[in-house]
Amino acid sequence: MEKNSECGAWAAGDPLVVAYHDNEWCRVSHDDRYLFELLCLEGASVGLSWRTIINKRAAYREAFFDFDIDVCASLSTAYLESLLQNPGLIRNRHKIFSVQKNAVAAQKIIAECGSLDAFIWAYTDGQPIDGRRRTVGEIPTVTELSRRISRDLKQRGLSFVGSTITYSYMQAIGLVNDHLLDCPFH
Repeated sequence: MEKNSECGAWAAGDPLVVAYHDNEWCRVSHDDRYLFELLCLEGASVGLSWRTIINKRAAYREAFFDFDIDVCASLSTAYLESLLQNPGLIRNRHKIFSVQKNAVAAQKIIAECGSLDAFIWAYTDGQPIDGRRRTVGEIPTVTELSRRISRDLKQRGLSFVGSTITYSYMQAIGLVNDHLLDCPFH
């Protein structure tokens, strides 16, 4: 990353977060498993830093079977309870149980729309939104679109999908590109 770009300042000093910024953040994805993973990780980040989540990502992937939607939907209460003892995870009962709940909701979306990808990308007619931001201060935390998607996700039974988290999710999966114009990863 160019030193004169403030784009990845939030990632500086942590190789895992830098790699996320450089290789994943705001990169278009159409993979249902990955879309579900990021939805769950964004939900886990509520009230926490993204750095914390990225550094626990490997433990989340292991605990939630690489975010296989069907496997996550079938997780038992006993298994989810056991995860509350896992120091590699955010040990918040609601966040842990939301993965199973969100997987069940994702299955319903997939049954209705064909894929999670088709559902989420329909909001932008399959095209990423280029924020064309020049400064970090121009990057919003909420937009009208994130509010609309959030409302729809909540109505479909998903948890931890408020409008701010939904905007972060939109960035995470490349629905919106908020890399600054001077960032080499824009």
